[in-house]
Amino acid sequence: MIPAFRELADVIGLVIDATGVGIIVLGLAAAILRFAMTARRVTEPYRQLRQDVGRGILLGLEFLVAADIIRTVAVAPTLDNVLVLGGIVLIRTFLSMALEVELEGRWPWQRTGD
Repeated sequence: MIPAFRELADVIGLVIDATGVGIIVLGLAAAILRFAMTARRVTEPYRQLRQDVGRGILLGLEFLVAADIIRTVAVAPTLDNVLVLGGIVLIRTFLSMALEVELEGRWPWQRTGD
């Protein structure tokens, strides 16, 4: 029973990984399409493009972190894998926060207008 669960968790992790990558790719394509269609009508088209790309990356990173957690906890919960997961989550969290600051112009814990 346990090997079947690990295989299922591994497959689920891979599906979520693929979803995360797909979201990033689709977000990039949608951002470029929006840029091409609205570049002349928008006041700051480059800024809008960067924000759209950043939002796609942020959402994709959330899926990639979830997949890493599932695979590490359910498939191979060794100390080495947990330490690697901690490093990956730390790096991806830093990237997410940096993108959030870039997109919103404020820290995630700050309220609007502070």
